[in-house]
Amino acid sequence: MPDYFYVYPAYLAKGLTREEGRRLPESATLTDVTAEEIAAAAKRLGAKAEVEADKHYPRQAHRFGGRVKVTKRSGSTKTAFLRAVAAELGRQRAVAGKR
Repeated sequence: MPDYFYVYPAYLAKGLTREEGRRLPESATLTDVTAEEIAAAAKRLGAKAEVEADKHYPRQAHRFGGRVKVTKRSGSTKTAFLRAVAAELGRQRAVAGKR
């Protein structure tokens, strides 16, 4: 089993359905999320993250939005990580004055 997982911006995208790739409840999602933002939020949370800009989400093969390779932490799930990243991005955007 790999010691990392991937996070695509579509996982956190407001306006997408679950079938289109959203992984969190609509209330926890954000608009215009980028792989760079996800990687920066992951690093602020103490995770090792690396942006792979030339990759695309398989459900959106026409759009190269990149993905983030995140090293797994013991005792944490991907869903818990996504919720934490979404919350961190929400806090950062609130400080910056955009959401």
